[in-house]
Amino acid sequence: MNYEINEGTMAIISVGNGKCKILEDKKEYLVEKSSFELIDYSCKYFGSSFEGRKEGARSILNLSYKVPIVIENTRNLIFFPTSAPTSPDCSWISLKDVDFVVERDYNSSKIIFKNGEEIEIPVSRRIIDNQILRASRLDLIMRNRKQVHNLERNSYL
Repeated sequence: MNYEINEGTMAIISVGNGKCKILEDKKEYLVEKSSFELIDYSCKYFGSSFEGRKEGARSILNLSYKVPIVIENTRNLIFFPTSAPTSPDCSWISLKDVDFVVERDYNSSKIIFKNGEEIEIPVSRRIIDNQILRASRLDLIMRNRKQVHNLERNSYL
């Protein structure tokens, strides 16, 4: 199954053995690709690549690791990794769908999405909160740049 990340995609959860589970609003899919392969495929589907999106975000945020990426910028599809992107246990979470995060214990968190769905991630709340902060910064900078670009373009008309 080929799957393109879309506005309904809330999370891409690694389940091991080169497979991932996709969580959408009230739907789940099991895909025979790793979370990294799915992210890269979706970036390519929308005209870039994971490396291109990562370099762009890295440059904007001045970060070197676990960089959130914009999968598709007209729809603000921004996802952040829960660990190193190429790690087999890395999951990817949609920034716009996260409502809040609850610490389960030192090494795990529960992410509650805006639609009430929940997932448990084997990562501390501190790490998830930091990833949300990075992704939010990327979102804010991208939105501001779009706004400035639109103002400049309209001043020429």
